[in-house]
Amino acid sequence: MALPPDYPERVYAGVLGKIIGVYLGRPFEGWTYERILQELGEIWWYVHEKRNAPLIVTDDDISGAFTFLRALPDYGNRRDLTPAQIGQTWLNYIIEQRTILWWGGMGNSTEHTAYLRLKSGVPAPQSGSMALNGKVVAEQIGAQIFIDGWAMVAPGDPELAADLARRAASVSHDGEAIYGAQVVAAMEALAFVERDLNKLLDEAVRYIPGASLIHRMIHQIREWHAAEPDWRKTREQIAAHYGYDKYGGNCHMVPNHALIIHALLHGEDDFQKSLMIVNTCGWDTDCNSGNVGCILGIKNGLAGIDAGPDWRGPVADRMYLPTADGGRAITDALTESYHIVNIGRALAGEPPLAPKNGARFHFSLPGAVQGFQPDRAPDAHGVATVEWVEGHSRAGQGSLAIRYRNLAPGRAARVSTPTFIPSRQEADYFIKRGYALYASPTLYSGQTVRAAVEADAENSAPVTGNLYVAVYQPDDAIALMRGPQQALAPGDYRELVWKIPPTHGLPICAVGIELTHPTRADGALYLDYLTWDGTPDVTLGNPGGEGVMWRRAWVNGVDQYDSWWPEAYRLVQNRGRGLLSQGTREWRDYTASAVITLHLAKAAGLGVRVQGMQRYYALLLTADGRAKLIKALDGDAVLAECAFPWKFGATYEFTLSVQGARIEASLDGKLLFTVEDLVNPLEGGAVALVVEEGRIMCDAVRVR
Repeated sequence: MALPPDYPERVYAGVLGKIIGVYLGRPFEGWTYERILQELGEIWWYVHEKRNAPLIVTDDDISGAFTFLRALPDYGNRRDLTPAQIGQTWLNYIIEQRTILWWGGMGNSTEHTAYLRLKSGVPAPQSGSMALNGKVVAEQIGAQIFIDGWAMVAPGDPELAADLARRAASVSHDGEAIYGAQVVAAMEALAFVERDLNKLLDEAVRYIPGASLIHRMIHQIREWHAAEPDWRKTREQIAAHYGYDKYGGNCHMVPNHALIIHALLHGEDDFQKSLMIVNTCGWDTDCNSGNVGCILGIKNGLAGIDAGPDWRGPVADRMYLPTADGGRAITDALTESYHIVNIGRALAGEPPLAPKNGARFHFSLPGAVQGFQPDRAPDAHGVATVEWVEGHSRAGQGSLAIRYRNLAPGRAARVSTPTFIPSRQEADYFIKRGYALYASPTLYSGQTVRAAVEADAENSAPVTGNLYVAVYQPDDAIALMRGPQQALAPGDYRELVWKIPPTHGLPICAVGIELTHPTRADGALYLDYLTWDGTPDVTLGNPGGEGVMWRRAWVNGVDQYDSWWPEAYRLVQNRGRGLLSQGTREWRDYTASAVITLHLAKAAGLGVRVQGMQRYYALLLTADGRAKLIKALDGDAVLAECAFPWKFGATYEFTLSVQGARIEASLDGKLLFTVEDLVNPLEGGAVALVVEEGRIMCDAVRVR
């Protein structure tokens, strides 16, 4: 089937609908209908402030939905992707007990149970099977909450979407849980080309057994809706016939799927009303709200979301995806939308899209601000606003309008977007709520930032503009570093270019544009794009002080990574192999080096082009007295090895250089291996310290 002409915009609306729904329902997840009415009333808009919670949160509904889909590009965007390969994707991106899932334990959390099956060697779909895990565990809600992306890569093709949903859901679920996921996926895929909700439902149920409980329940809810216009009365029927008391486990698929169908029918195609109903009804509010938001986002587009209150302004496209691939954790709805679009295009045999020559921030769809917000520091608060506008772009479509008023001495206009965890307070909050934000910065010293800007022709005066970054300090305060200033006369179009100077290993948490003027000035500046490239030039070690954010720039995939030891990095792994990684997939050709003391280890060393827990190159010293260059990709492949007697407690300098398919590995300055990896090479990724069953120490990792 040909891709819809508005495919990117409809995917973007679906992604926005998903995250808006999750952010709306998250603060009261698990509440009953009665408690919601008593404490919050009907949920017509965000209530996070009433619950003293941030709006943008880490959440399994978002992390799982946009992470497990990476199985497709990781395995070549093949239509014959298998459940076993999706299961391998789980093992690569999940850090046990830390990321994506609710870690409720074997037999209590369905996803945790499936992960433990996968880790023990049970492949999918057996890992999620009812035969292995029992009916109650297998039929919980997780299959449904992770499913939206699989539909958005199959626009207009509900059959493919339902089949992909079956494969993905079977990693962790079985039975009615898979049927519910297939219904949601089929509806979302068809929603790209069909606006009639009843036709979506008619088509979706074709892909599940007619005798299934989900099929029968959907038919019954449609009958109730036809006979009763009051959504509250239908909710009572659902609670009486399909309530939590009828099913085991913590969060069963059936009751929550019922509320999704209920809200879609009674919501009368209205985004706000539908979200109000599904959230006010209670139970698994963020999950149900996310699915409803995604369905209606795809079906009715951006106009449907924008028809009510300002859902998008407070969100500003912001998303967090904490996984073992830390460079993708700080992201935004437009970026993730284009990842999905390019998977869908690959499945359709079409080339990828790269708006504005692949710029990271390109604002190419209506309303997209990609996380940019005005600075609220005392010297800048209230001076600038941001909004998306058509035009003012020489590179593509759309730009970000930075409007400023009362610019004057001591009053700057600054707008920025996050490149790392925005504050220590947020980092601490997420840890306490059980969904920690594991992330690496996306921008580093040595990389070159480029931003194209146009000064409005009607500006009251020329202004001075510069790029800037916000950098954590050793005490976790944030300080600004500024690039070269340029004069911007009314009507000027310029590219600002700045190579980021050394930050001494301290993480950069934001990048933006600053405007100043020696007298009062009003006007607007249009940001066409902002991007960066180049290899980092950075030494990652302890900068001193009492801060912790430099440590949190590392994605912790080891058993113990404590802060009180004299070394910057003392890592302990009790069983299996652990990684402490930092960097992004955009790191391609670079040299990494580290002086490592192997106190006790089955194997240990340095990794490069790290793409998760199970995809990387590494130079290891192993307990059998050998040096090995390995490629981890669904298991280890030894690319080269030699005898290298070493001793516990001794210190060795590991160096790995990657240039295209060429890998060079050295120990203590002596070149050991030069290898060309020409078969399915890993093209980019982070750097990592690697330890297997033991303890290592290291004070710094150098990347250049």
